[in-house]
Amino acid sequence: MKHRQRRSSRARWIGSAGVAAVLIATAIVALTHSRAPNTANAGAVSPNASGVSSVSASPFATIGRTPTATPTLSAVPTPTATPTAAKKSAAATAAPPAPAGYRQITIVNAVDETIWAATNQNSQYPLPVTGWKLDPGQSVTFSVPTAWGGRIWGRTGCSFNSSGVGHCQTGDCGGVFQCKGSGATPATLAEMTLDSFDGLDFYDVSLVDGSNLPMYINTSHSVSPDPVSPDGCYQGACTKAIDCPTAMQVMSGGKAVACETACAAFGGDAYCCTGSWSGRQNCIPANWPIDYAKLVFKDAEPYAYSYAFDDSATMTCKGGCNYRITFGITPGN
Repeated sequence: MKHRQRRSSRARWIGSAGVAAVLIATAIVALTHSRAPNTANAGAVSPNASGVSSVSASPFATIGRTPTATPTLSAVPTPTATPTAAKKSAAATAAPPAPAGYRQITIVNAVDETIWAATNQNSQYPLPVTGWKLDPGQSVTFSVPTAWGGRIWGRTGCSFNSSGVGHCQTGDCGGVFQCKGSGATPATLAEMTLDSFDGLDFYDVSLVDGSNLPMYINTSHSVSPDPVSPDGCYQGACTKAIDCPTAMQVMSGGKAVACETACAAFGGDAYCCTGSWSGRQNCIPANWPIDYAKLVFKDAEPYAYSYAFDDSATMTCKGGCNYRITFGITPGN
């Protein structure tokens, strides 16, 4: 079995504010290990996909990801929040105000395949629904408590029965439609710790455990400008499909469905940041035999965590922010 090192529960160091780092680390560790029982009531009605417009988004071309037919579902449990057609541009729009004490999170499917979006449970703030089926062009909006924290990711190649039991090729969370825990790696993650320190939210896109889908995050209701453009560009660089080397490709049914990390693919202290390479001061991808953190992940998603200590990727938002998580790439990339 290939060596895997999970580092997504890493502490976030924001400048020299040590107290902030302690609070953030505590929140994210609690988030990562949350395993509250699922309370969702899984129905047996498929989401209404009428009027859905397909959003053109290039697939993971270099790892063989091409749009495929949606797996046959005998009956997909429907979430409380019904998916709706997303705008073709997939641009971020300000969500309507959330109820007092809550924030709104919108998930958009802007790729040419069905995604089963998911979030892990939070024992302190459990959600009634943790899984949503989104066809191309669909989106779903749901509310979370102001101090909520969690991960959101996309599952692909899923098939579930009327009881919500089945399996996904990527991002699977224990074979159930309504997730109770974290998803399998490699998977692209949106990580959030809301109202964590001094009224700030901390959030990021993480590729630390590999990637199965492109993703970017936009904010609204913030007191400062959104650092990421509505179509997924950051400081002049935009969201692209990941160019995954053959040795790092995860295969299923003869096709590449995800890209794992250099640590998972090759092992070794350098790529896994262990031994003499352990710690922030020693784990420097530029000194690796090949800087896969940059060449594979950072070049595709410039705002994302590309390795465990890529702390510049942590973003902040203040002002009771709402979030829009888009699975997709910048048009034209």
